Amino acid sequence: MTLAFGDLQGCRQPLEQLLKKIGAAPTEPLWFCGDLVNRGPDSLGTLRQIRQLGLRARTVLGNHDLHLLAQYAGIRTPRPGDTLEPILRAPDAPELIDWLRTRPLALRQGDFLMVHAGLFPEWEFEQARDLAHEVEKVLSGPHWQDFLAVMYGNTPDRWSDSLRGDDRLRCIVNGLTRLRYLHADGRMDFKCTEAPAYAPEGLIPWFQAPNRRSAGRPIIFGHWSSLGLRLQPDLIALDTGCVWGGSLTAIRLENRHVFQQPCPGRKRGGKD
Repeated sequence: MTLAFGDLQGCRQPLEQLLKKIGAAPTEPLWFCGDLVNRGPDSLGTLRQIRQLGLRARTVLGNHDLHLLAQYAGIRTPRPGDTLEPILRAPDAPELIDWLRTRPLALRQGDFLMVHAGLFPEWEFEQARDLAHEVEKVLSGPHWQDFLAVMYGNTPDRWSDSLRGDDRLRCIVNGLTRLRYLHADGRMDFKCTEAPAYAPEGLIPWFQAPNRRSAGRPIIFGHWSSLGLRLQPDLIALDTGCVWGGSLTAIRLENRHVFQQPCPGRKRGGKD
């Protein structure tokens, strides 16, 4: 059995409460869909707790996790609402950062694939893990800060197998950690964060894109709190807005049993 969790974003207490409520076996694997940190009240404690779980915990990198890496490297400055300063000042910051930057961007186990945000429609199910590994090799290597310096940007805004170098890696990162909507011509939209019912005309949720090659295989993701919990045969969306006063959601993958813990939350501010 494996438990998969939605975005924590520094909400350590709801995680502890939910784990107690579930009563999971001490050896039951725990999957986290990224954004372990930021916005919530205890990013440092959350990061330490997940790391201390050792091999039991597996997490993918989310956009807020990458934001932490970039701040540590001096590449990005704090944004309104960030709660990362305690990590940056912690005595064990170097160890925490080295652990975080060696996490994957995609997890594959059996029929399940976990990413933080989404997949381009052109990507095959198995291909997504291979493309994620291209970025992982750079982030876990000695020149990881050099890549972070060129990682940010909205171009290229659509996938092509012909992409190379920094453009290719940036596009992979944006797909796996930022994607919500696509335009009809396949371009990513980076503005709309609303639920599909309130999205501007012409935008398509990535998982509803025509001819999506990964369709039919279950993909687990977070990142999209306004979408909320969504369970389909080939889709498990788990971000239920814990940091904004929603709930923290976990699901036991093998039987799709859902567990939730209400969260105190905070007012929205800054970008998701």
